[in-house]
Amino acid sequence: MPRGGYRPGAGRPKGRTGKSKTIPITTAGKTMTPLEFMLAVMRDPKQDRELRARMAIAAAPYIHARAGESAGKKQDKADRAKAAGKGKFSQGKPPFKVVQ
Repeated sequence: MPRGGYRPGAGRPKGRTGKSKTIPITTAGKTMTPLEFMLAVMRDPKQDRELRARMAIAAAPYIHARAGESAGKKQDKADRAKAAGKGKFSQGKPPFKVVQ
């Protein structure tokens, strides 16, 4: 069986960008994104408690950042270096030059 090479009909169709699009959800005539739908179900007191909890768990990563994502080790190191370079150890003024 031959391998590789040209295969008719293979690959991405022409004109497609490859970017995914948000599929809107229509509920009672109102169009919502999936995240808005999850939040609406989560906030509805008439819904089952377990369903509301599952929607809260599913929506959490899209709303709240993880504790360690805001700054990593490299960012902490850069912040400490910047703080150490202030005050007594800050960079001095350049020498005065007279242009003639």
